[in-house]
Amino acid sequence: MIDSLPAFWAVIPAAGVGARMAADRPKQYLQLGGRTILEHSLGCFLDHPNLKGLVVSLAVDDPYWPNLACVSDPRIRRVDGGAERSASVLNALLHLHAQGADDEDWVLVHDAARPNLSRDDLDKLLAELAVDPVGGLLAVPARDTLKRVDKSGRVIETVDRSVIWQAYTPQMFRLGALHRALADSLVADAVITDEASAMEWAGLKPRLIEGRADNLKVTRPEDLEWLRQRWSNRG
Repeated sequence: MIDSLPAFWAVIPAAGVGARMAADRPKQYLQLGGRTILEHSLGCFLDHPNLKGLVVSLAVDDPYWPNLACVSDPRIRRVDGGAERSASVLNALLHLHAQGADDEDWVLVHDAARPNLSRDDLDKLLAELAVDPVGGLLAVPARDTLKRVDKSGRVIETVDRSVIWQAYTPQMFRLGALHRALADSLVADAVITDEASAMEWAGLKPRLIEGRADNLKVTRPEDLEWLRQRWSNRG
């Protein structure tokens, strides 16, 4: 199986502060199962034999990163993050280009605060998109009834959930194409919320690969508590 999967680079934008967690440090440095969230988010990639290297985009004055054990891993490179996710990812892609990475190389971008990515989902993404002309992302179909509301919070309509998916990460695209899409969209001041939206803005159609719903992004305190309880039940 591994031999049939493509080699890839990984990029982790981790310059955010996670204000909604109301914690004493950026959420990616909160503890989960004896390690930080960020270490768990990196771990699934560092454990994969097809990883070519990993770039982490961090705040310039980040005081927490140097204390992590993984800092000494020669496959990891640190770059300065930007004010927005798209700028952080673009800085990482520029670094990969400077290190000799090819435009046709696959790059997987993963949220720093999404620590529960399964190896099965990672391998599924790599396998399904190995020869795809565009690339794509892990996603989950909407399960709940969805409502569209007005500015006062009143329901306008019920949305057809059969065509709605939640975008997860990793998101997997060719280095050159993603670099161009992000750079051009930044120049155009387009609203870009993830790598797939940059590719969509460039006129391309990323493919959705259904993944596990427990590939949770830690955004609020209850997300971290849910993961802590789930992980404690493992043992």
